[in-house]
Order: sequence, then C-alpha cells, then structure tokens
Amino acid sequence: MKIQRLGLVASVALVGSIALTACGSDNNAGGANASSGSSSSTTSSSCPKGGTLNGEGSSAQKNAIEEAISSFQSQCAGTTINYNPTGSGAGIKQFIAGQVDFAGSDSALKTVAKDGVVEADAAAKYCGSPAWNLPMVTGPIAISYNVKGVSKLVLTPEVAANIFTGKITKWNDPAIAKINSGVTLPGEPIKPFFRSDESGTTENFTKYLKAAAPTAWTTEPGKKWLGKGEGKEKSAGVAGAVKATEGGITYAEWSYAKDSNLGIAQIDNGAGPVELTGAAVGKAVSAAKATGQGNDLRLKLDYATKEAGAYPILLVTYEIVCSKAKDPAKADLIKAFLTHFASADTQKGLESIGYAPLPDEVRTKVAAAIAALS
Repeated sequence: MKIQRLGLVASVALVGSIALTACGSDNNAGGANASSGSSSSTTSSSCPKGGTLNGEGSSAQKNAIEEAISSFQSQCAGTTINYNPTGSGAGIKQFIAGQVDFAGSDSALKTVAKDGVVEADAAAKYCGSPAWNLPMVTGPIAISYNVKGVSKLVLTPEVAANIFTGKITKWNDPAIAKINSGVTLPGEPIKPFFRSDESGTTENFTKYLKAAAPTAWTTEPGKKWLGKGEGKEKSAGVAGAVKATEGGITYAEWSYAKDSNLGIAQIDNGAGPVELTGAAVGKAVSAAKATGQGNDLRLKLDYATKEAGAYPILLVTYEIVCSKAKDPAKADLIKAFLTHFASADTQKGLESIGYAPLPDEVRTKVAAAIAALS
C-alpha cells in the first residue's frame, strides 16, 4: 500500500481556500457500503458517480489521509478528494466558514467558548444540523531524538516535562541516567524543538504532560507551545531539525519520526517502559471514554494511564462533518470516502506508515455513524 501511496500521491491536490457549498443533503440513496463493522474496502459497485470533496486541517493525518485518498480514487474512477494540511485550527475555521466539505482536527470541536466562539455551536449553525466528530486516524506522538550511540532511551513523564521546560539541559543528567541504566549518555546539550505554528499535536502532547506530570508541567495545554526550545513550522519542520541536530529532541507523529529515522523513546508512565507499537497505542485508545452524544464520537483519552503495555502519548484525528448534507452528490461521496477510510483493510494498511489502526470496537461505532450520515 505504501508503494501505491507514493505512486499516486501526486494526484492528491493540496488546495488552498476553495469556495464551496459544503455540507448537506437529505438523500440517503447510493453511497458506499457503510455496513457497521465492514472490513472490506470500497468496491466499484459502491462508488458514487464522480464528484469532488475538499477537506482541510490536521497535518498529523496528512500521510494517512493521502494513503486513503489514493486507494479510494484508484477504486472509484472519476472521484477527486482534495486535502489541505494547514493544521487543525485552520481546518475548523474553514469548515465553519463553509469553505470545505470536511475538517480534519486533532481535537474534537470545542463545546466551550474560546475567543468568543463555541466551535460545536458554530459548526451546527453552518451545517443546519449537528456536526459530528468521527475518530478516523490514531496518531501516536513519538518523543524522537538524535543522540549518537544511544539506540534505546526511556523517559518518564516528569523527565520529559523537565526537558521541554528547560530544567534538564544535558543528556547525561542524573534524572535521565537513573532510568536508563547501562546506557552511555553523552554530556552534550539537549536541544528541544517545538512546533511554532498552532498545532493539535502540541495540544495533545501538552495534555499528556499536564495529565501525567502535573507538578513538572504546570501550564495549561493548548495548540500554542509554552515550553522551551526552538520553534519550527509543522511536523516536517521539527522532525527535520532534529535529524540535522546532534542532541536534538522533539515531539512529532510517529510517521515523521520513522520517515526521518530518528530514535524513539520508550515511555514509562509507572508500569514499566512501553515501546511505541500499533498494539500498544490501540490498547490506550480502547481505554478512552466516549463523551459525545449518539453518533458524535468524541473521545476522552487517559494520558495518565498506568495500564501495562499501553502507550500513552497519542492523538486521535477526527474527520468533522455535517450530520445532514444539502447536496446529494456530496453526501454520497463523503459517505463512500469515509467508509473506505474507516474500513479494516484501509486502517490496517496505515500502520506501515506510522499510524495505529482504530481498535475494532471504535471502528465499528465509526462505521455505524458514517452509515447514519444523511
């Protein structure tokens, strides 16, 4: 599948602001095979007859959605799905403004006011129906590093927080050495890099630090970085900076750490070091609590979990859609595409590019919600 993605990614147009009539249709006819829990990808018989969708938002899911778009378009001739990875905040703003058909966001629509706007209310007003948050991509966040000779590194929440607040400044600091017995750590400076743009990845990483190490990380979580270090734009920027910098460390999606061949720290939340794997991330997602109503599938992750074998630093990227569309062609196409994206086959293929498949119990609920879109 990766070969397919690389071969077809050029067909995925990354667009800027595009004026559209977005959500909305009362038509349930046609569309994809959206049967709950379906494990199959889209078949030609379930493809809509052409059409174009435009989405915008999370850069964390960029590689995953490009993979899904490529495989969907190869199966459904005449369809075009454009996705512009401008960041979660920008995607939500564009969706609420009616500029795109769906938003990708690393956080569900907020239900409390921020800067005078309640995102969930604003989205519902635009849609003329509730907007649903559909978890689609599980993106593990790797604490990735570049330290010569150190192939294995364990971090606790407290040590990670103290690194990213500038309290620990050398790799051979006693606090790091204590949890890395047998590892030869250099006395060189630690050089943290952070996202300079507003980022859902930053928000989820700081949610983890705040929940798991509240005495070490005292600022409130948010899309804007409030720790120490040097800022770089977007996930590719921080991953590239660490790759080019001896002693560098950052937080970025697993896919970017893998693509850059960076070291990835094991995380010890209190039940022993946990390596970042798809299974370890799935264990953490399965423990998340559903906090939405009906088919609004917003999740509350437990970043402070001490469950053995669960990797706790992750984000869930939602596709945010109107529950009732106005354009029948758009409704059929978005159901078909999201059904393909949520299928077991597509989800399984995402692990090879640095994402974790949705656990079956979550994926089944997502499939049911997609089937209920109208």
